[in-house]
Amino acid sequence: MPLSTRTKSKAARPANLTDQIYERLKQEIFDFRLLPGDRFTESEVAWRMCASRTPVREALTRLRRDGFVEVLFRSGWKVKPFDFGQLGQFYDVRIVLELAAVERLCAMEQPPDLTDLKEQWLVPASGRETDGPAVCALDEQFHHRLVEATGNAEMARIHHEVSERIRVVRRLDFTKSRRIEATYNEHAQILRAVLRRRRDDARPLLRAHIEASKSEVMKITVHMLEEARR
Repeated sequence: MPLSTRTKSKAARPANLTDQIYERLKQEIFDFRLLPGDRFTESEVAWRMCASRTPVREALTRLRRDGFVEVLFRSGWKVKPFDFGQLGQFYDVRIVLELAAVERLCAMEQPPDLTDLKEQWLVPASGRETDGPAVCALDEQFHHRLVEATGNAEMARIHHEVSERIRVVRRLDFTKSRRIEATYNEHAQILRAVLRRRRDDARPLLRAHIEASKSEVMKITVHMLEEARR
């Protein structure tokens, strides 16, 4: 194997391992196996992950940057407590961005091509996805696609960052079949209003949809935290 190839291969391993550790730790936080306030050290994580401390530290640094953990001076790391006030603010930012997106979409001279959304959400009950995590991913794609369709790249970037910050609780909205059904019904109503350029219908539908999701995930999060601590 040429030296350059060996070097590339060797350099790729730590980054890949860092990614794996990052995803595993984030999933543990999402699944409440690591609870808000839990403390741990790099050595403990390295032992659990069968890895050296370097990729662990890199993964934790990313998680800190993304707002999931915080470093404790000379005493390791801690899962950040849920800040329900901040989560509420992120949802408020979502509402502002998406209402602005809907307004733009309804005002466009040339309507955007939203065929992909029509094929996903304007379907009979028999054609709907029922797996919670899959619907969660599709739901996020739906909302991001509406913002992206405006053509404003900065707006889409900010929306993506906000969506990333609330994903830890947002997925909980799809643990009940009634919420999955509501998501399909509400998305279909919003989409039809946008396609018909009925701004005054689309905006309140979208706001009510996000507010209902926000209320649901906050209640479920509190309940799951209480259950996990017993």
